[in-house]
Amino acid sequence: MTTPGARGGRSTAARLAAIGLLGAAVTAALYAVGRLRAPDYTVSLFGQSGVAAVTLKSLLATVVLGLAVVQVLLALWLYRKLPLAGSAPRPVRLSHRIIGFGLFALTVPIAVHCLLAYGVQLTSTRVAVHSLAGCVFYGAFTAKVLIVQSRRLPGWALPAAGGLLAVLVAVLWYTSALWYYNGYQLPGS
Repeated sequence: MTTPGARGGRSTAARLAAIGLLGAAVTAALYAVGRLRAPDYTVSLFGQSGVAAVTLKSLLATVVLGLAVVQVLLALWLYRKLPLAGSAPRPVRLSHRIIGFGLFALTVPIAVHCLLAYGVQLTSTRVAVHSLAGCVFYGAFTAKVLIVQSRRLPGWALPAAGGLLAVLVAVLWYTSALWYYNGYQLPGS
C-alpha cells in the first residue's frame, strides 16, 4: 500500500506529463502541417498581401507584445509579486482572462497567414527560430489552458506556462516585427 502523498505525487506527475505531451503534440502537428504545405506568398491577411501584409502583421504583433506585457503585470499582481501593488481586486483576475482571450484571438489570424503563406521554413536562423517559436507558442498555449483548468497541479505550473508564453511572444515579435521595423534585419546584424 502506498502513502497518500506518494500516490498524489504520481498523479500530479502523470497529469503534468499528459499536459506536456498534448502541448508537444499540438506543436508537432503545426510543424508537420507547416513543413508539408507549399508556401503561397499570394495569401492575404484582411485583404493585404505582400509587404502590406507584413506591415499589418508587424502592427498586430506589436499590439500582441504590448498586451503580453500587460498580462505579465496583471499576473504578477495576482500572485502578489508586483511591488507596492498590494492584493489584486477581483476585476484584475477578470481583466487578465479577458485580455488573455483577446491576445490569443489576435494571434490566430497572424498565425494562419504565416502557416498558409510561408509554412514552416528553416532557411535561416531567424526564420527557423520564428517558425519553431510559432509552433511551440500554440502547444504552450494548449498546455496553459489545461493547467488553468486543473486545480491539482503544483503552484509553479501556471506561472511557468504563462511565463513561457510571454517569452515566446517576445521571440516571435523580435524575429518578425522588429526585423521588419529595423529594415529587414535584426538589431546588431
